[in-house]
Amino acid sequence: MARIDREDMAAMAAAAALVGAAGGAHLWHAGPILGFLASAVALAGVAHVIGEATDQVGNHLSPAATGLVQSAVGSLPELFVCIFSLQAGLVTVVQAALIGSILANVLLVLGLAFIVGGWRHGVLVFGVRTTRMIASLLLLAVSALSLPTLANELHLPAAAHEQPLAVVCAVVLLLVFAIMTKEMLGPGQRTVPAEAHARAHAWPLSVAVGVLLVCAAAAVLVSDWFVEALEPAMDTLGFSQTFAGLVVVAIAGNAIENVVGIRLAAAGKADLAVSVVLTSALQVAVVVVPILVLVSVALGGPPFTLAIPTILAAAMFLSVMVVTVVTVDGEADMVDGAALIGLYVIIAAIFWWG
Repeated sequence: MARIDREDMAAMAAAAALVGAAGGAHLWHAGPILGFLASAVALAGVAHVIGEATDQVGNHLSPAATGLVQSAVGSLPELFVCIFSLQAGLVTVVQAALIGSILANVLLVLGLAFIVGGWRHGVLVFGVRTTRMIASLLLLAVSALSLPTLANELHLPAAAHEQPLAVVCAVVLLLVFAIMTKEMLGPGQRTVPAEAHARAHAWPLSVAVGVLLVCAAAAVLVSDWFVEALEPAMDTLGFSQTFAGLVVVAIAGNAIENVVGIRLAAAGKADLAVSVVLTSALQVAVVVVPILVLVSVALGGPPFTLAIPTILAAAMFLSVMVVTVVTVDGEADMVDGAALIGLYVIIAAIFWWG
């Protein structure tokens, strides 16, 4: 513990205090708004500590293994929120949260990264090959998620079998993820380099793993409180389920990538920033969504299918296309960032009324 510096200890203490405050608001029924805000802030605090502990684990693992650990652990808060939302029957919230997670990363977070990085360093230059690979896989995954919606809208025979079709898509996406993982762990791996995780004060591996385990347990508790407070808060604030999932839950569940991607861009590490942000969106499409489809089958509650509102599918597909166009030349500036954020605001405004 002596190797954990004061800043990290302060962050852990702050996260623990936030979790305690959220627990108090939950136990003493402090009201829907206060309980919702307390659990949302606590979730962001836990996500911050998870991000730091994951980076510290990277000091003891290979770059590829670190990338996988970061992707898996970084998705924990969002995954738990969605699982508890499914148990509560909030299927619309889950669908919107997953799409919102993709949109928040490829539009809001990447746009902020381009604005912050462009403000400090001018035109940002990043590798085209890796970015094109990630964008291509993301476009493929988004296409796979949109096709069940198209089948439903066209009233094809497959529309009568939404859940089996969702299971098939889930299995296919997990197989794609397995192939991608094998590629990442093999020669010529494409992942976030080790220097992205380097820290001046390295934690012992046992401490980093212990912090991750504690944070995972805290994420389960806080996610449960967050979802329990979500529905009454939506009623009080007048949010629709779609807007709450698309914006509120998506941003809260992606707190790690929100901070890391912008911080890397501010440091002038454009390659790393773009890789972290786009990979996070890709992980949602090829890992989190399939897992939730299979979990919904196991829970036996309301089925979680991939037949989503057409406007959500269109927003997701168009957003990924715009990001592909913006990043295809390997350069970005503040104007590109402003365009991405502008598109995100327009999409959010469309769903403000439901």
